[in-house]
Amino acid sequence: MSVPVRTPTDETPAPPAETAVGRARTPVAVRERPAPYTNGFLGLLVALLLLSAAIVAFNRLAATQVGSWAVLGAFLLAAAILVVASLAVIQPGRTAVVQFFGRYIGTVRSAGLVWLPPLSTRRTVSVRVRNFETERLKVNDADGNPVDIAAIVVWQIADTAQATFAVENATDFVTVQAEAALRHVARSYPYDGPDDVESLRGSTDVISSELAVEVAERVSIAGVEVLEVRVSHLAYSAEIAQAMLQRQQAAAVIAARSRIVEGAVSIVHMALEELTRSGLVELDEERRAAMVSNLLVVLCGDARVAPVINTGTLYQ
Repeated sequence: MSVPVRTPTDETPAPPAETAVGRARTPVAVRERPAPYTNGFLGLLVALLLLSAAIVAFNRLAATQVGSWAVLGAFLLAAAILVVASLAVIQPGRTAVVQFFGRYIGTVRSAGLVWLPPLSTRRTVSVRVRNFETERLKVNDADGNPVDIAAIVVWQIADTAQATFAVENATDFVTVQAEAALRHVARSYPYDGPDDVESLRGSTDVISSELAVEVAERVSIAGVEVLEVRVSHLAYSAEIAQAMLQRQQAAAVIAARSRIVEGAVSIVHMALEELTRSGLVELDEERRAAMVSNLLVVLCGDARVAPVINTGTLYQ
């Protein structure tokens, strides 16, 4: 016998984007709320009183041999055990998600000894700040170059009900979604680029901010708050690392040469203007060209320049 599956139609309203949905677009409508509880020491006092009353009832039973005292003693003893079972110790940084016969009735965030509703069950959920580092993922950047990238994610459970009931395991969910977000962001930017272009290596703050937003959007259905995401490792993959290193070295050499030539031209221009202004020597166009050539050779050359003394004139 097959079970019919309700499929969504065009008339079915779509749930909000931040709401977890099931197979039939059923929202997991669970949000954290305070659970009813009272001071645990009061519950402990009640349990002691019930236990004392049960002991008195059993003593009266032994003295009178009346069956009603046995019933009363058993009832008081069961009540004392039930009260003791309802006590819970909550450590700082942890909460108790309380259920009553499977129904979520609230979360207790107060640390210490608390008295919960009888016959309820509780699950301890940590709300402490946690962090992890993703695996080093091999991703193609926006230019198609394979890069190895990893990130550190700092997160915290903000809604204990969603973290418990909306996902199977909040820790595994955050880990997988963080890696998916890291892959998506890494594919959107080149590894390196000009100063006016955002890149993985040159725009770390922008990349970290976008990563944090991306991860936060993906894990919001689990009641998780992302505090920070930072890239912890970034490098070209091993198969192209050497070629990219040579490319970077060539780009660095070209950039350095450009700065050297720019400075040399500025110096030559300054020297010619100073000579013309002071009138120390009259230079025609040919001598001016020879002087420019010599100065550029001296200023732009890699090797140490050896001077050559010309005892004649430029025209001999």
